[in-house]
Amino acid sequence: MPQIIFLPHEEMCPEGAVFTAESGVSICDAALKNGIHIEHACEKSCACTTCHVYVREGLDSLEESTDLEEDYLDKAWGVDPDSRLSCQALVADKDLVIEVPKYTINMVSENH
Repeated sequence: MPQIIFLPHEEMCPEGAVFTAESGVSICDAALKNGIHIEHACEKSCACTTCHVYVREGLDSLEESTDLEEDYLDKAWGVDPDSRLSCQALVADKDLVIEVPKYTINMVSENH
């Protein structure tokens, strides 16, 4: 099974995390199962940007993002070429290194 490494994030996983996940599971579901509480305001239906992450390693192993995912990423804060919505990106056969952005649109609108 591929290994997923979450880089440290001040609020969600201050020490970072390393775990394995089955291929075909979303990055969001894998994180939630392992105690990393990624926001998913739309209940993982690709209708918001709260689960935005950066796939720092292993991006090339993931299926390409859909037009709908790209449309939502256009609205996310701090998008870069490694950006994906974790509810839409399915773990494949390679290890992944994931970074959670410091801010999401919800964090800013809720004055975090």
